Amino acid sequence: MKIFLDTIGCRLNQAEIENMARQFRAAGHEIVASADHADMAVVNTCAVTTQAASDSRGRIRAIARAGVGEIVATGCWTSLQPREAAALPNVKHVVTNDKKDLLVPSALNLEPSTFDLEPSTLRHTQGGAFDLEPIDRTPIPGLRRRTRAFIKVQDGCDNKCTFCVTTIARGEGRSRPLADVIADVNAALAGGSKEIVLTGVHLGSWGQETNVHLRDLVQAILRETDVKRLRLSSLEPWDLDADFFSLWEDGRLMPHLHLPLQSGSESTLKRMARKTTPASFRELVGAARTVVPDAAITTDIIAGFPGETEDEFAETLEFVKEMYFAGGHIFSYSARPGTGAARMKGQVKPELRKRRNRILQETIEGSAKSYRERFIGRTMSVLWESTMEYGEYGWRMEGWSGNYLRVTATAPSPRWNEVDEVVLKEMLGVTMKGEIVNL
Repeated sequence: MKIFLDTIGCRLNQAEIENMARQFRAAGHEIVASADHADMAVVNTCAVTTQAASDSRGRIRAIARAGVGEIVATGCWTSLQPREAAALPNVKHVVTNDKKDLLVPSALNLEPSTFDLEPSTLRHTQGGAFDLEPIDRTPIPGLRRRTRAFIKVQDGCDNKCTFCVTTIARGEGRSRPLADVIADVNAALAGGSKEIVLTGVHLGSWGQETNVHLRDLVQAILRETDVKRLRLSSLEPWDLDADFFSLWEDGRLMPHLHLPLQSGSESTLKRMARKTTPASFRELVGAARTVVPDAAITTDIIAGFPGETEDEFAETLEFVKEMYFAGGHIFSYSARPGTGAARMKGQVKPELRKRRNRILQETIEGSAKSYRERFIGRTMSVLWESTMEYGEYGWRMEGWSGNYLRVTATAPSPRWNEVDEVVLKEMLGVTMKGEIVNL
């Protein structure tokens, strides 16, 4: 059977859809690049904003229009709105997040109890029909070709941030066992992945059930695997302390920290039920930059949270300027059903949310540009994630430096999934133009 896979939203969704691809391939099915050629499609949906939910519905409808007669809807939006998902055209299966690990066998009408659904191996207990060698890193057709393996180490969240619907959609926080994560990392490396990205809904809470910490997981991966590039996805600031940054003494840990701030106003943070303050956030960023001066520190900010006054917005704007972020995502507040913020008084008018979003975006873009300028003339290691068509000056590649700068360069031969030393010559918008020095 030919299967098309699509995903909307976060890196965790990406990790899950890649795992499904491995399972479908292990079952003998083909992953295709276009819905036009598929017998079945799986869509991993998102609900973090109203736009993400709308995009999820639109993606399903587009796949149905392409002629796919059997669509499996899963993910956060599907979990929150299962009846609405089931009513969409050609949706034959609705799989909520709590049953997502069994999606592949259930979609194939096989008995789930006959499966060992460990992410690194999938074995059918009757005859070995589903034996799978170390994680297959063949890129998923139709999705961006991945040179990095997204490894899900944690799911769910116990925080009660008043704006967040993901905690409702994903349930309570839970960690994957260390041995399983190590097995996944080793399998991904054996399959050719050059960079490992650890991901989860609340990544910093990994290990809390057994009184261990994310630092223990990172140290174990660095100690027990041959990983050359290890990257962490989003980390809540209250899960970290100054000692955490000593991990970066090992150069294999990429110098990029995504620390969601959400607001630079202490009173707004209280309404958000965030376990941080501008003062503690400032101290944490200072500790990180003391140990890793060149680290890219990026963030998330919500513009127009309920009750946000002009003074509170001004506090956020000044704090964002002070933090000199290397980049970030600015979200206009989006009321999500079932969250505390959706019921708050003082909902900010949409046009004002958009104006504040634009101001914050311009500020972030300015500091990001200044951060990139610091590296002109520097030599950085770059992992090439895409190779474009051959042109006048050779093959054009794009990839990421360790500190998450987007870099482009040319080479006489394609170098997808290779790591090169690159001198950064100039900025081309948000991209750095470089010259490979080791060819």
